[in-house]
Amino acid sequence: MGEPARVMTSAPGGLTASQWDAICALRPHEEAPTPTEEATRPTSVYLSDARFSAEIASLFRKVPVVALMSRFLPDPGTAVGQDGYGVPMLITRDKQGVAHAFINACRHRGSKVIEGCEPVKGARMICPYHAWAYGLDGKLLTIPRQETFPSLHKEQLGLVPLTTSESGGFIWVGLDPKCAPIAQPGTAALCADLEAFGLHRMHVYGRRSYDLAANWKFVIEPFLEGYHVQRLHAKSIGSMFADVPNVYTWMGHHLRQTSGKAHFKPELIDGNVDSLHKHITHAYLAFPNTIVVTSPYYISVMVLMPRAKDRTLIDYYMMVKGPPDNPKAEELYARSYKLIHDVFGGEDFRAACLQQQALHTGAVEEVHFGGLENMVGPFHTAVESFLEPAAR
Repeated sequence: MGEPARVMTSAPGGLTASQWDAICALRPHEEAPTPTEEATRPTSVYLSDARFSAEIASLFRKVPVVALMSRFLPDPGTAVGQDGYGVPMLITRDKQGVAHAFINACRHRGSKVIEGCEPVKGARMICPYHAWAYGLDGKLLTIPRQETFPSLHKEQLGLVPLTTSESGGFIWVGLDPKCAPIAQPGTAALCADLEAFGLHRMHVYGRRSYDLAANWKFVIEPFLEGYHVQRLHAKSIGSMFADVPNVYTWMGHHLRQTSGKAHFKPELIDGNVDSLHKHITHAYLAFPNTIVVTSPYYISVMVLMPRAKDRTLIDYYMMVKGPPDNPKAEELYARSYKLIHDVFGGEDFRAACLQQQALHTGAVEEVHFGGLENMVGPFHTAVESFLEPAAR
């Protein structure tokens, strides 16, 4: 039997100890075991209106979710709208660089203060309807003809805040303005991993949005398992990966997958972190709905935002170390950006829509997960842990 991949006694600079332990647990592909753990779920978990409503109320409105990549709003004195979750949000970075999130509704008559989903700069945000002006910290600054509102007090009419934090390269938001979200165990470990990869410092090369006719869990599932890779991706990237189980690490409900590429051998792994992604792929689930996948020259991030039992919006970000500064780098990034659209958009997302189309009648009552999909069942269990028994 071969030895695990450990060639150093401690994590090299740029990796967390946990990341290194997972890498060192990888074995040569020819020694990979055949996993046999199975699970099932009723198709109603994807098709039921009641189940979807319960997930929104008991999960998405209760835990912090990713609203934006930090680097999509990098500069102090900027603001952007985010409607993907169905909650009109206004996300700002104030003059001190602190991120805030608010309900994007003027306290006068409810108009959106910021329109669109691209960052805008300015010291204040002005409602387009009646020009009430707000600071980037949400405070109401001015009311035109304030003498016509003798009973109002500006200090009581700031934008409605949402609980906001920033770590791991993400701006996290609680979607319920009436209560603080439930902190998720393992988030600090997850964010330490992502910051070890430098995600919080990277450049947004491209951002693309998708609107899928599929349940959000259908879209999550392929990024939790390797069984589909050589089949769904047979004509694209399938040959780059081995048909063997990955190394999985739970961080609370967050999940890390560590896998060796098709050419992987333990002796290829050394202390050179820059070459790590040539041999190893990491895929993270930032529970409940954000996927991070590493590649040699970029990192893919997908924020999945459920809108109906059969509709999911996705914000995709391609993150690179820095803006391309020469034609060769630009050509590489452009080619990679197209590849991701073809693979994720044309294959993974398409598969989710095909499932929704085929199962929507409820005639097939159960789906099955095999040994190479053994993290999909626990993901459903994590979702169900937030639901009342009657809604599971």
